Amino acid sequence: MKAAAESKSKEGKYIYCVIDFPQGEPEKNFGPLGMGERGDDLRSLSYKDVAAVISNSPIKKYPVSRENCLGHERAIEAVMKGGFTVLPVRYCTIAEDEAQVKKILKRDHKKFKDLLSKMENKMELGLKAVFDEKLIYQDILAQNKEIRLSKEKLTNKPQEKTYYQRVELGRMVERALNAEKEKARAVALRTLKGLAEDYVVADNYGERMLLNASFLVDRNKEPEFDKKVDELNERFKQRVKLKYVGGLPPFNFVNLEIDLDVEGVKLDAGN
Repeated sequence: MKAAAESKSKEGKYIYCVIDFPQGEPEKNFGPLGMGERGDDLRSLSYKDVAAVISNSPIKKYPVSRENCLGHERAIEAVMKGGFTVLPVRYCTIAEDEAQVKKILKRDHKKFKDLLSKMENKMELGLKAVFDEKLIYQDILAQNKEIRLSKEKLTNKPQEKTYYQRVELGRMVERALNAEKEKARAVALRTLKGLAEDYVVADNYGERMLLNASFLVDRNKEPEFDKKVDELNERFKQRVKLKYVGGLPPFNFVNLEIDLDVEGVKLDAGN
């Protein structure tokens, strides 16, 4: 029982990200942003010109909850706001001690340097686009004569006697809505992807969402990208509502899965 209790309370080093770090500079403290509720300091641990950003943490599996995931991401965002190029590390990567972290930095130094060079001066910009259901339906009626006439024929007729016609009308509207989604999605991607180094389109959630995308953009191109988003907003008017989020670490483009096996010791606290 005593051995089990000691194992549960064993302390490790939670790794949030890898950053570029001026060689010879004092280690940096980013504040009490560590995982969990203890307020552990987030700090750098460097090797040559790279560093891992770590905090003290019990060696355990953190549940994949919204609160925990946001805590992990906010810590990385705080580091990026400090002016560092960041390589996000997989959620719940916990090393045994500082010595193990140093060995990882030494072992994978070239890989980290190559990725840091690739991500230098880059940021992630996110865009979600959602239809206004009422306005898009009005547009479909105005633009599609067949749907408009079918709807007019059913006006004031008993529902029980026009069930199949109403089902078919619903299918027609759904097909027209999907066509409008594809058209708007294509316009948005065509407008923005030329300014991005890379982009990722994630699954939509909800029937009204037409685009859920992340773009990897050079900081120097951010003003131009902002302008293009404004142009899209003007083009779509109120039919499509845009949610635009900027200045994020490259979460959708880098997710380091660090091998914690150093000198034959395997430690995996992740999920």
